[in-house]
Amino acid sequence: MYAIVKTGGKQFKAAEGDLLIVEKLEGEPGSAVEFAEVLMVVDGDATTVGSPFIKGALVTGEIVRQGKGKKINAFNYKAKKNERKHWGHRQPETHVRVTAVQAGS
Repeated sequence: MYAIVKTGGKQFKAAEGDLLIVEKLEGEPGSAVEFAEVLMVVDGDATTVGSPFIKGALVTGEIVRQGKGKKINAFNYKAKKNERKHWGHRQPETHVRVTAVQAGS
């Protein structure tokens, strides 16, 4: 059984035991988190699709770690002008271990 959940403006496939890397969520490692915006649940041959969300469906998980993603480097350069600018960015992210998927109604 798995579900498609929406968090941080993105959609993720979540099955029990999966590790999801999502946009930063508030909480310390070890604390519980719930995803109530469930778009679809697949249980064997039965598929439930929400419009837009499924009422009563819930995906619960546990925060494993808070951290930052891979560094993205950017560089601006203008020829013959001695203009160079370099910067980087590391997006904050949360690692969540899915503990349960509830189908709802």
